[in-house]
Amino acid sequence: MARLASPAIGALLANVIDYAGCFPPASLPLQTAVENYREYRNGPFAWMLGRFVVSSKDLAAVPSDLDGALTVISTEDQPRASAIETQSVAHFAKPTYCEVAIGELAAVHAANSFAKLRTGGVAGSSVPPTETVADFIVSCARFRLPFKATAGLHHPIRSMQRLSNAADSPTACMHGFVNVLFAACRLWTGGDESVVRAILEETDPTAFRFDDAAHWRMHTVSAEDVEHARRDFIHSFGSCSFTEPIEELKQLACL
Repeated sequence: MARLASPAIGALLANVIDYAGCFPPASLPLQTAVENYREYRNGPFAWMLGRFVVSSKDLAAVPSDLDGALTVISTEDQPRASAIETQSVAHFAKPTYCEVAIGELAAVHAANSFAKLRTGGVAGSSVPPTETVADFIVSCARFRLPFKATAGLHHPIRSMQRLSNAADSPTACMHGFVNVLFAACRLWTGGDESVVRAILEETDPTAFRFDDAAHWRMHTVSAEDVEHARRDFIHSFGSCSFTEPIEELKQLACL
């Protein structure tokens, strides 16, 4: 296991990345993504690794040694999965993440399921405005509704980035996963919507600090409260890369 830079980083990033290597922009062959996942869960940053994300159409080709670590994108329950992701309000006998509009979050809560927030994609238009992301997180908190994020969170801090590795890739101001995670943790511990928006809009990496607590400017969340927020509110985020977030965190001296 890699040596943690601080208790707060350990709490913020534990099992946080659901690896989605088969999905854009990486779009790796399934077996390549499977081998990557095996490597990651035996590597020094395995403590940051969450589930392996796979579509139901590809599930049969996933080796059985990944059973129990799978998030399956499906419209029905999957016995091999430990979680299901769907694009409608649904509930199965395991954690179910529903990617729906803000207006349907009450129905997700009533179904005893979780929410899913899409934060980007391979086109500039797929990156939602800060206000939309903030409204979604605040609405989830209002319902005490846990959620995960997906797509576009390859970089720790909000910044202008290419949306893919293609030569003609567009650029956009992409949301940072540290921003999203810290904003959710601060809201869960008593922040308000204006603070959430300000954290999401932060582009200065030095505004965040991590030691025995997580800090953004004048706001502080203890490592214990971060751990609770991760457990009860912001569960994880999906990324088609596991190594890119880690390398950028190293550059910021967070790891």
